[in-house]
Amino acid sequence: MKIVLFYHSLLSDWNHGNAHFLRGVVSDLLARGHDVAVYEPHDAWSLKNLLEQHGEKPVEDFRRVYPGLSSIRYDLARLDLDEVLSGAEIVIVHEWNDHQLVRRVGEHRARYDTYRLFFHDTHHRMVTAPESMAAYELSHYDGVLAYGDVLRELYENSGRVRQAWTWHEAADVRVFSPHPEVAKCGDLVWVGNWGDDERTTELDEFLIQPCAALKLSARVHGVRYPAAAVQRLTAAGIEYSGWLPNFAAPGVFAQHRVTVHIPRRPYVQALPGIPTIRVFEALACGIPLICSPWNDVEGLFEPGKDFLVARNGAEMSAQLRAVLNEPEFGRELAQHGLQTVHEHHTCAHRVDELLSIHAALKERATGVIASASL
Repeated sequence: MKIVLFYHSLLSDWNHGNAHFLRGVVSDLLARGHDVAVYEPHDAWSLKNLLEQHGEKPVEDFRRVYPGLSSIRYDLARLDLDEVLSGAEIVIVHEWNDHQLVRRVGEHRARYDTYRLFFHDTHHRMVTAPESMAAYELSHYDGVLAYGDVLRELYENSGRVRQAWTWHEAADVRVFSPHPEVAKCGDLVWVGNWGDDERTTELDEFLIQPCAALKLSARVHGVRYPAAAVQRLTAAGIEYSGWLPNFAAPGVFAQHRVTVHIPRRPYVQALPGIPTIRVFEALACGIPLICSPWNDVEGLFEPGKDFLVARNGAEMSAQLRAVLNEPEFGRELAQHGLQTVHEHHTCAHRVDELLSIHAALKERATGVIASASL
């Protein structure tokens, strides 16, 4: 089956966490023998920043880690959709795409009923930037793949789409896995971007203060950290190590004894129940995980067994102390989380879901055609 994906970037994960899931989904589709084409704009801001700040080496490393993955960089003004979409059966357009591209692909779908077209939303902009999201023309799309129930319900209640499905992110376990052979060299690592004040207070309470109070050997990776933030980390004894290639995270997790998850405020308040990719990454790598508060209303995990939840900074300090001082407790926690991911939350599980959605739509369309011919 030919599958065409329009995403912001396959090549770069600079401030682009969705790259993990995209790469995993494409890898699994290719492993099943599908013909997959990924298109990304030639001027994608993620790749542009990556090249400006780190040169070509990260792209070379990407090709080494993912030898079977490639993308086609296009100029929207010259993009020939008749050629690109010829023979396609599934087409997915991610929400980090130009409004014009979203509209043009929808108009193409209106002319041709030969493929199923999905809009893929993996962000909080439906809540935090509704005007921008409302500008996406989705009337000709078969539906929306939303990465959480609350987001799916927002689309269903908007009246702008035919239907919507929940399609959670998941771990690419081909790349994200434990590395027990790696020696520990630190206590805590956190991988995440600063976030434009969306979690400044939370980072202070759940990361900086506990690390300082417990005098942990800690490291932080991420981008867009202002100088004042780096100074706060340094003052707490936390090493700021800048951008980390997504596929290098498993090795860094393996060097540390615990990690934390501190979701951005919009996910906690407006989109409860949606775990970001960082949860899947940590659990897939078999490292004990402690989260600041987020409500797993969809029941994807077992809080207390897959990871711990700290309601405040004092609880975070207490739970960090327990994991670090009781190695067997930490191992049990990590093993349970790893097992949950492998049983329910791999990219292969999500590809199964995608293909099931497509099959149901195809069967429905065949039934409608059969009825019309009677």
